Amino acid sequence: MFANFQEFQLELPGAGEGAAPVRIAGSKGGQGPALLLLHGHPQTHVIWHKLADQLAQRHTVIATDLRGYGASSKPAGLADHSNYSKRAMAADQVGVMRALGHEQFFLCANDRGARVAHRLCMDHPQAVKKAMLLDIAPTLAMYEGTTRDFATAYFHWFFLIQPAPLPETLVGGNSDAYVFPT
Repeated sequence: MFANFQEFQLELPGAGEGAAPVRIAGSKGGQGPALLLLHGHPQTHVIWHKLADQLAQRHTVIATDLRGYGASSKPAGLADHSNYSKRAMAADQVGVMRALGHEQFFLCANDRGARVAHRLCMDHPQAVKKAMLLDIAPTLAMYEGTTRDFATAYFHWFFLIQPAPLPETLVGGNSDAYVFPT
C-alpha cells in the first residue's frame, strides 16, 4: 500500500479570523504532473491506496487527509464554523500543493473532498489544470426532497450538524460502530 510514497505533515496558517494554524497530513509519491487526491466522509487519504501506485507511474501523486480527518489536525471549531468551511479546507489544499512546489495541479476528489475541490476550483481556478469530482450529490436538491427514506440513509448529514459536543461524544464512544455500522 502506497509503495514508494513518503508520508508528510505540513503546518499551514489558520483559515479565518482568529483561526489557529492547521497541520495537514498525507502521502506523496511518483513523478510527473502533480495530481491531488481528496477523500470523502468518513475516509482518509488511505481510500486511494488501490489507485495511488498506478497513478504515481505518470504523476506526482499527493493524497491528503482533509482538516478534521485522519492524521490532519482537528482544530476547535470557531463560532461561525468558518474554519471548517469548504473554502478554508480548499485553502489548506492549495497551501499543501504550494508548499510541495506545485502552483498548478490536476485534482480528483470524492464526496466531501469533491465539495472541497469544487470550492477550490472556484476560489483558485489558476491552480487547477483539470478536475474530476466523484460521488457528489446536489445538496440543496437533496435537502429539498428529503423524505424519511433519505433521512434514514443519510442520517449522518443530520446527526453531524447537531451542536457540539453531541456528535463528537457519541462518535467517540464507539467510532467503529459509526464508521462500520452493521
